[in-house]
Formats: sequence, C-alpha cells, structure tokens
Amino acid sequence: MLSTILYPEVATWPSLLQRPVSDPTRLFDQVRKIMEEVKAGGDAAVRRLTKEFDGATLDDFSINQQTVAAAAEKISVELLQAIRQAASNIRQFHTPQLRQEDPIETMPGITCWRRSRPIEKVGLYIPGGTAPLFSTILMLGIPAQLAGCKEVILCTPPGKDGKVHPAILVAAAEVGIQQIFTIGGVQAIAAMTYGTETVPAVYKIFGPGNQYVTAAKQLAQQEGIAIDMPAGPSEVCVWADASAHPEFVAADLLSQAEHGADSQVLLVTTDDSLPAKVEKAVQQQLAILPRADYARQAFHNSKAIIVKDQQDALALVNAYAPEHLIIACEEAELLGEKVINAGSVFLGNYSPESVGDYASGTNHTLPTNGFARAYSGVSVDSFVKKITYQRLTREGLTSLAPTVVEMALAEGLQAHARAVEIRLQPK
Repeated sequence: MLSTILYPEVATWPSLLQRPVSDPTRLFDQVRKIMEEVKAGGDAAVRRLTKEFDGATLDDFSINQQTVAAAAEKISVELLQAIRQAASNIRQFHTPQLRQEDPIETMPGITCWRRSRPIEKVGLYIPGGTAPLFSTILMLGIPAQLAGCKEVILCTPPGKDGKVHPAILVAAAEVGIQQIFTIGGVQAIAAMTYGTETVPAVYKIFGPGNQYVTAAKQLAQQEGIAIDMPAGPSEVCVWADASAHPEFVAADLLSQAEHGADSQVLLVTTDDSLPAKVEKAVQQQLAILPRADYARQAFHNSKAIIVKDQQDALALVNAYAPEHLIIACEEAELLGEKVINAGSVFLGNYSPESVGDYASGTNHTLPTNGFARAYSGVSVDSFVKKITYQRLTREGLTSLAPTVVEMALAEGLQAHARAVEIRLQPK
C-alpha cells in the first residue's frame, strides 16, 4: 500500500511531497454559492442545507442547557473521567501562556507596552460526520476560556436523527460553552460569518474540517472574519531510523490514515529495510481496524521515502512541513531541535501522535497542507489580540522630536512633523 521511493533527487521532492488536491475553482464556486444562500436566507437556508447535506430535518438547531446537562448520563464513567483528565492537562499546558509583558522605557520619558485583550466573539467548528471530534472542543474551548472570550459559539453537524454525540455536549459543558448549534459544514461557517436569526456572527472562526470547510473559512476571511488557519485534512510524517519499531510506525501511520480518504501519511527513513517491515505491520493491523476502508483510501495518497542520511531526512521533513511529525530515531530530541517547519513534534518511540490529539496537554488544532512553514498551532494567543500603548512626558517628546520630525519631513508628511512641533512651542 505504501509507495516506496528510493533516494529521490532533490529536484523531485516538490512533486513527491504534494498533498492530495481537487479542482480549487470548482470547489470555491460550490462553497461560495452555499455561503451566499445562508447570507440571504438565514435560518431558513440553514435548515434547507442541513436537510440536503446531513439528512436531518430540524425546526430548532440550538441545543438547550437541559440537553447538555443530561448528556453526562449518556456516556460511560470512564469516558467522562478521560475527558476531565484531558481537560486538566490541556489547562495546565495553556495557562502559562497568559503572560503580561513588562513596560519598556525606550528612552528617558518614553514608555511603551502591550496588553492582551480577548477576542469578544469567537466561533468553534467541531466536525462530526464519520468521527465526532469532541476532543477538539477541549483544544479550542479551554484557551478561549482562559483568554476570557465573552461569547463562544459552537457549531457541529447533526446525525440523521438531528442529534449530536453526547460526548460533544459533555466536552462543551466542561469548558463552559453555552451556545451550541447543530449545524455542519459550509453552512455552519456561513452562519458564524454573517449571523442568522438564531446564530450570532463572530469575529474569528476556529476549527478543523474537510476541504469544503477550509474553503468556507478562507471565503469568510474575505468578509473580514479572522480564522485560526487554513487547515485541511489531517496528516502525519514519521521520520524513522533503524532504532524504530515497525509496528509502532505502522500504528502511527494508521492513526492518521483512519481520519479519512483525503488524509495523508508519509514515512521518511534512512533504513532501506524499514518500509517493508512497516508495510507488513500495516496489513496486520488493518485487519482489526473498524475504519480500515478509510485508512486504505488514505494510503493511496501516501509514500515511504528512503534517503541516504539524516541530513537529507531533515531537509525533506522541513520541505514537507507536516502537521504532525513523529521522530522515531536515536537522539530524537537533538534532531527535533533542528526542525523548523512542523505543527507539533513527537519525540521518541513512546510519543505517539495520539497523545497530542487527546490528552498530553498540547493543542491538536495545527496547520496542515504545508502551512506549518508560516503558521503556528492554536494557543491562548490565538484568542487574544495585542494592543500597544505608549506614554511620553514632555521631556521624552523633546528628546525624540528631532528623530520624528526628520523622518516625517523625509516622507513628505508635514502634518506628522507639525503634530510633534506644536507641542514643544513655548507657551
């Protein structure tokens, strides 16, 4: 199933590392049409699209707090405890990100500083479909809660019965989210972008999704709505050497492949015997996986690339810029320090990507499709904006005035210079 490439030339890397793509023009045309329907039709359009895409007929797509409170009785005690343990670890990791910066005196009489302010209205999109990702609520809701966002909206698709998985409601309650709507896909992004009679418009939209959701978020940006990142289908790269356990590597590849047919997994190794061993382990493990069909489809987009040394492996990994990077090598921590493009890095044979997905504490909402070259994963910083301040005394302005006036006049902006000079004229 894994297509194996032996010692590829550097010139071939871009084509080897290409993600699965569809026709973007057709995709954006389809998504734009749905967005415009919701903008014009509000709740009625959302109901119609929910019936069309999710097969659910809903008169009211808001979930009341009684339903949320009852959800805890519908999941096992073990799952409830797991959600709370994960939430505790995520809070511990994210809480230190709340830092106030000290004021800086750049010159005598000139003080500058920054303050974090929460984004007042944020929207969280939580995929449902073949796998209800209740863990994503913890990953987004906890930093939003820590940041102090006043209004947090959650949208998630309904099943054909119009309901959502109770674990989604339990996770929402754990992070204090009270506005929950059973809306999925593009129509959810549109509702949070434009607002409807029921769903409030927000200032920033978070959450993973398929290519349609990703396109909808990008179109929302054109409407002045911020987004976390243009993330798409999930992916993992395993960088392994002869010290790796083939069955561990196979399990890691399958853990991402089971997300869906458009996911991608990549094995980069200096051990030319490893791909065959991993392939054997993949076949053995596939036989017991309920989502084996999804994994098999994802493997059509996936490769094992054998390189000559760790230097080439590092260069290839950085060129790929994976969402998740597992380094199953000797001296994994040392190699990890040299990685410059990745969403989240997992070091050593006992750090599976699954722990970051759920409960180690780090955030699992990460840049995909090569966007790790320029984007970070979600953090508390994602839910705040930074406002800069400055305070000058007369003495401070006097000392800085020649610099500002000289620069303003050189740019031909005399009013800028005048705003300084007028303050320093004798009274």
